[in-house]
Amino acid sequence: MGILLVYDVTDDRSFNSTPHIYRSMYSGHTLTISVDIRTWHANIEQHASEGVNKVLIGNKSDWTDKRAVSQDEGRELAQELGIKFIETSAKINAGVEDAFFTLARCVSPELFSTFLPRILMLLCLVQRHQSAPY
Repeated sequence: MGILLVYDVTDDRSFNSTPHIYRSMYSGHTLTISVDIRTWHANIEQHASEGVNKVLIGNKSDWTDKRAVSQDEGRELAQELGIKFIETSAKINAGVEDAFFTLARCVSPELFSTFLPRILMLLCLVQRHQSAPY
């Protein structure tokens, strides 16, 4: 089993232990929730299967002007947690495939090395068939 822990590089609240305070409009109660990577990681360690594979993903890497979390900070946290780290941009499709393949390699290296060449060959055949003139 594998889990991708994703944070937004433009929002340090998704990365750091910054509590989020929510106030109910109806009851007036205040609820403080901490939803950062370390909290998610601790919950996974506590509740998921032992030895579950995890990869830390910093998303929105294309937004360099709005970046709030540096790539080095992401790497350091991944190292601290003992997991792999990748930055991605879903918007421009950068690193997304790599993130999933990295997790797949962690989950089952033998399965990945056996079936990946076959999957890639199948994808090439499908692509070739789609581009063939009718």
